[in-house]
Amino acid sequence: MRKWIAVLIVVVPMVEFWGYVEVGERLGVGKTIFLTLATSVIGALMMQFEGRKVLADAKAQMNGRQIPGKMMIEGMCVFGGGILLLIPGFVTDIIGFTMVFPLTRPLYRLLLTKWIGKKIKDGSITFFRR
Repeated sequence: MRKWIAVLIVVVPMVEFWGYVEVGERLGVGKTIFLTLATSVIGALMMQFEGRKVLADAKAQMNGRQIPGKMMIEGMCVFGGGILLLIPGFVTDIIGFTMVFPLTRPLYRLLLTKWIGKKIKDGSITFFRR
């Protein structure tokens, strides 16, 4: 896990810098800065809206005496996507928007569910029932 974090710390800024250079050459510096700020603001608003919707759905499931497992995964996707949207950069914004957007979120939900299932089978993640 530490290796992946170290790789991400090095690779993500390099990719984002490359993205800024490419977009800056095509659009100009002013438009690039505006686009960066606009995606952060739109992303924050989108995260807030989708987060409230997921929270309301989870609350409705709990009121109906159901376990909101799917909604918790959805919430994790919205939260992760929101964090990526707040990080300046176009690549993280693209990934963040696809995590927050309801039509593309099921892909991330599937990947996250498989990862969590694998961790539970490995014994890395445990849970207890009452």
